[in-house]
Amino acid sequence: MGAFVEWTARDLAARRDHVFSLFPRLGERRRQKAATMSGGEQAMLAMGRALMSRPKLLLLDEPSLGLSPLLVEQIFEMVQAVNRSGTTVFLVEQNARKTLGIAHHGFLLQKGEIVGRGSAAELAASDIVRHAYLRG
Repeated sequence: MGAFVEWTARDLAARRDHVFSLFPRLGERRRQKAATMSGGEQAMLAMGRALMSRPKLLLLDEPSLGLSPLLVEQIFEMVQAVNRSGTTVFLVEQNARKTLGIAHHGFLLQKGEIVGRGSAAELAASDIVRHAYLRG
């Protein structure tokens, strides 16, 4: 639905092609019903729909939740590609190791309160973050 605004057919095709360049799997599955896609494909589809409107800011809530390790890698690579293409990404994620590996800045929340903030490198070096989230 993100594409149904007053756009030309050419603009719509360009936006769709951009989403397919970020998520090639969606191009392969373009005729498949969303409900029959895997969890990872549905996560890609949700991001792709959001990107059709060329947002300046993309909010993602736990995009890797319940995905296989291979799909988690792919999702994080896609998040980075979206960010490199000029979209700011606000990511809420429990996978601290992966998130700090791609983030520029971060906030640490505990029970709804901000208990830490800084660059990804600063947070990764923080004792509270390492102890709570980066063991192992």
